[in-house]
Amino acid sequence: MFKNIITAEEQFQELQQEIGLPSERSAKKVKRKLDEQAKKFIVKSPFLTLATSNADGRCDVSPKGDAPGFVCILDDNHLFIPERRGNRRMDSVQNILSNANVGLLFLVPGMEEGLRVNGQAFICRDPELLEKTAADGVPPLFGIGVKVEECFSHYSKAFYRSGLWESESSKKSKVESV
Repeated sequence: MFKNIITAEEQFQELQQEIGLPSERSAKKVKRKLDEQAKKFIVKSPFLTLATSNADGRCDVSPKGDAPGFVCILDDNHLFIPERRGNRRMDSVQNILSNANVGLLFLVPGMEEGLRVNGQAFICRDPELLEKTAADGVPPLFGIGVKVEECFSHYSKAFYRSGLWESESSKKSKVESV
């Protein structure tokens, strides 16, 4: 089915030579904590994707969304994401309980960049945080705490190429629910 599958480090190095090395700016943009620019982005963001995997490495990506600023910034190294009732599958929660590594991608509609945050997650029932992140007066039953290990803005040509934020494109992309 597939040919020329890349499996070895030397083949990766060959690909890296073909693609080229990241610019110095790209290589140095990873921060170990949230800076002011990252915090401003999170406050503007009404949507994020949460990538998790279980102990066996089986992956899941879950969308999370609410009013801009729904994610609570506790300090330079900690975030709290309220867990709203959705499909009730709780795939992310189950994964976090067996493997704390997570990746977040925050998006702001219309912006051709995202904010990537990687770290360690845990399930949290802190009453103050639950009350602070209530929506329409209803607090979540629990939330996801994240200890930030790395953070960086990501300008992606994919947003531009896909026309993700173009209104005509948005109108055309309505697909029947399955």
